[in-house]
Amino acid sequence: KSMLAEDVAPNRLEKAKRIAFETISQLKGDRVGIVAYAASAYPQLALTTDHSAAKMFLQGMNTDMLSSQGTAIQEAIRMASNYFDDKSPTARLLFILSDGEDHEMGATEIASEAKEKGVHIYTIGIGTEKGAPIPIKEGGGQTYKRDSNGEVVITKLNSELLQQIASNAGGEYLNGDNTQKTVSQINKRVKKELLSKIKEPHLISYPVIYL
Repeated sequence: KSMLAEDVAPNRLEKAKRIAFETISQLKGDRVGIVAYAASAYPQLALTTDHSAAKMFLQGMNTDMLSSQGTAIQEAIRMASNYFDDKSPTARLLFILSDGEDHEMGATEIASEAKEKGVHIYTIGIGTEKGAPIPIKEGGGQTYKRDSNGEVVITKLNSELLQQIASNAGGEYLNGDNTQKTVSQINKRVKKELLSKIKEPHLISYPVIYL
């Protein structure tokens, strides 16, 4: 639910979806897959070149699709790493679009394991360090999530965790504040990775995109 915070317009989730949507729109024959996660990871779309299907899944994604609350980045990393065919000599890139809130342990360790499998992870921070409350629809109106003491919970971008994940997995952390700039940065990183590792340009596997 922290992805519903409105410290970026219109909210973190919609910002992440827009970045993913615009990135996919610029692809050609590359494969893309989608995994969503909360307290558990949920596969949305296996690696495919059907970009229309990928964008359709993105447009329909919302927090109500997830049956549990929480943030388990390590589960999403493990699941997406298994998307790739071990026998396929393709580039293996994962992009995580997240506010970095992680209520479970082990994300950085799993990122290191992913790198050992040849998977590089790039993280995109969605949100601000100042943070914002988490909106909750209730009785036809809106309130905000509160803690056990009745105080309004402020969710903040945890860029440090996202930086650690990217560093451990041979990738890089990007700030997702500006959509077009972020999409351009993603495409530049992808092209750089492919040129340095792929000898046959037609053998390309585009990164799995998380939300």
